[in-house]
Amino acid sequence: MAKLTVHHLQVGQGERIPFLLEELGIPYEIKLYQRSPFLSPPELKEKHPMGASPLLEDATSNPENPLFLAESGAIVDYVINKYGSGRLALPPSHPNYADYLYWLHFSNGNLQPTIFRRFQARLFGIDSQDPRYQGTDERVKKAVGHLNNRLESNDYLAGDEFTAADVMTTWCFTTIRRFEPLDLTEYPGILAWLKRVTARPAYQRAMKKGDPDEDLEASISATGPPRFVPKSEQKL
Repeated sequence: MAKLTVHHLQVGQGERIPFLLEELGIPYEIKLYQRSPFLSPPELKEKHPMGASPLLEDATSNPENPLFLAESGAIVDYVINKYGSGRLALPPSHPNYADYLYWLHFSNGNLQPTIFRRFQARLFGIDSQDPRYQGTDERVKKAVGHLNNRLESNDYLAGDEFTAADVMTTWCFTTIRRFEPLDLTEYPGILAWLKRVTARPAYQRAMKKGDPDEDLEASISATGPPRFVPKSEQKL
């Protein structure tokens, strides 16, 4: 039996990994970390040179010297191929294989970095009328519109089947909006897909374990969840 531990920085992209493991029915332990104030706390930074989440600890083969693997996309591939018997991935023989690969990598390769660039522009006080902000805003709208078009004609990103591409992408329209507002009112394909994906029992279980305080209804609403406030700034 796999001996896996997910080191999860709450309110973050690390939620993908418990979601994946719950879908695959693979047992795991989860260790939670709170943001300090926005980034990883020291105890998580000590576990990997990049000091980020998600971080998978695999002690299956060597309990005394476990493997630590970072990068959510790498973890997803690792778990699916090593412990999941290829489930939630499409094989090269599948007619939608190219679609699966494209959307699996779209979230981290395009969508998420684009959203964060706009977040950083706001964080650094760049005015919304500034061409630099407008450029990032236009890029966000283009990426979100592209994904919405896909979901208006498909139940899931790879087609008719729920796959790891959906696991990787869900957080880009739920928890990420705690940091960067994104109104989805004009994107009905995404909103319908979010309801389908987040209603899955595996997602519900994963969020209860990893982020039990999150308002899941707000996270999939058109206007999105409330802004993330570090505990140090919360009113007593």
